[in-house]
Amino acid sequence: MNSRIWIKVGPAVGAVVLSVLALSGCSQGATTPAADTSSSSSSSSAPSEAAVKPALATADSSLGTIVVDTAGMTLYVFDKDVADSGASTCEGDCLVKWPAVVAKSDTPTVAGVTGKVGVITRTDGTKQVTLNGLPLYYWAGDAAAGDTTGEGVGGVWWVVAPNGDKIAG
Repeated sequence: MNSRIWIKVGPAVGAVVLSVLALSGCSQGATTPAADTSSSSSSSSAPSEAAVKPALATADSSLGTIVVDTAGMTLYVFDKDVADSGASTCEGDCLVKWPAVVAKSDTPTVAGVTGKVGVITRTDGTKQVTLNGLPLYYWAGDAAAGDTTGEGVGGVWWVVAPNGDKIAG
């Protein structure tokens, strides 16, 4: 009798488990993609995707060449942050709209970015990628790669150029 029940409900249970596993990979949400900053030290013969894609790259946009993450999402700097202070001033509610670009290592990889890339440790212990000493952020209003809708928000948020300068356009 138990095997008959399992035959009927087993596929449904399996589908639920697979759905939960798939959704748990999306827990960061579409507006807060995690930067892949790991470097490969694996001894496998096939390079991992993390070893191939840099944490920071560049892309062409209507604002010129800009800095993006591995998924092509635009990155921003905040005027209230102080370069080389080792700290971010965006905390609490600010982070809901402007999620930090999180690093998985102290040495993020880059492609096309000419400014000085580094990492700071946030008050919650996470590591945040910096460019020329300024913490980098995403804008929750950007829905797709290449969006730059956070440019100039509040007169203090700016898309960043490959050399680390803010693009005030």
